[in-house]
Amino acid sequence: MASGLQSSISGTITPASSLAPTLSSSSSPAPISVSTSTSNAAIPSPTVAYASDDPNNSLLNQYQSGTPEPIRGSTGASILGPQNVPLERESPDFMAPPTTDSGSVENVKWPFALSHNRVQDGGWARQQNEHDMPLATTMADVNMRLTAGGIREMHWHLTAEWGYVMDGSCRVNAVDQLGHNYLADVVLDDGTFSEDSTFLLTDWMAHVPKEVLAKNFRVNASAFDHIPDRQLWMLPSAVPTQSVDEANPVSPAGPAPLPFTFPASKAPATNTTGGTVKVVDSRTFNISQTIAVAEVTVVPGGIRELHWHPTQPEWTFFLQGNARVTVFASSANARTFDYQGGDIGYVPPTFGHYVENTGNTTLKYLEIFNSNIYEDISLNQWLTLTPPDMVKASAHLQLSDETISQLQKVKPIVVGPGEW
Repeated sequence: MASGLQSSISGTITPASSLAPTLSSSSSPAPISVSTSTSNAAIPSPTVAYASDDPNNSLLNQYQSGTPEPIRGSTGASILGPQNVPLERESPDFMAPPTTDSGSVENVKWPFALSHNRVQDGGWARQQNEHDMPLATTMADVNMRLTAGGIREMHWHLTAEWGYVMDGSCRVNAVDQLGHNYLADVVLDDGTFSEDSTFLLTDWMAHVPKEVLAKNFRVNASAFDHIPDRQLWMLPSAVPTQSVDEANPVSPAGPAPLPFTFPASKAPATNTTGGTVKVVDSRTFNISQTIAVAEVTVVPGGIRELHWHPTQPEWTFFLQGNARVTVFASSANARTFDYQGGDIGYVPPTFGHYVENTGNTTLKYLEIFNSNIYEDISLNQWLTLTPPDMVKASAHLQLSDETISQLQKVKPIVVGPGEW
């Protein structure tokens, strides 16, 4: 998978004075020696302590039996008060965080199981927005189920809507401002979005005088004697029996120039030994100019590599499996979160992170961005495309030549277990 054009560039800066030749008092310029080989200088004395070797493996499996305790290694102690054991088993890194966690990072986890559900004839819907996760200001989400034949009432809203069908099938209809129509069988880009505040057909009609309706549609006012007096929002109906071609009215303006649906199952996937990544953005789903998505799978023990996104936050929806994610917010601020199917995550732009499969089954989740192009920056690729001397012993990380040689110039994306 190739990332799109990126508006930020990562790298290193060497002071200009170190690049300039040394001026000599003689008339002849001093010779300049240029070397393209890496330095084998001895590792310098550390200016700070080395990072700890304390084990920080996931405690997920350990917590599934017995009583979870906030103990990691030789630190911590048992809980003497009441415990919510089922909840603690879901979030072991809250109970006993890795020793690498530090400082303060706002909450970036919300389970749909805690969202209020609106239940009606025809189905239900629950949502997450910035009221639930205040840091997530740029995107919101609705998790919806429609019964067979159920209809999400005809509606519209200011924000773009991007839907992902997890099970079953549905029919989508859209009409644009030019009168083009679209009908097909098949995260909202505003953190304040509420499913309860969309513009609904029945809600609007109920608040317009019938005399005005009659004048607008050029029919008798009695034609509207049976419209509902309030919004329906979601309603039961019969399953369509006509085909798309039979059911779709012919518009004088013609059909929509770009399809409003895209078969993600047909999108090309990048396969790695650790899983797969499938990107759907404006390059493949042309009408999606404000939402870009990556569908990611990670095998047990695998990891979505250390990376960050340069311009847009990542809104994450976990579809199945278990994961842990450490979010690095700079200035020694880092926090680890545990996720499972039905959970929502959020990573602000430039925050470094990884996604590790801590379960025994394949992890599957969506990375969603308020952008037309999917972008990410790989830590592995950044390091290997930087001059080795900047990375190894003489500078930042004090890595050996052997370690440097193992870095990959092509993004690993998803790293499988035992790839080292």
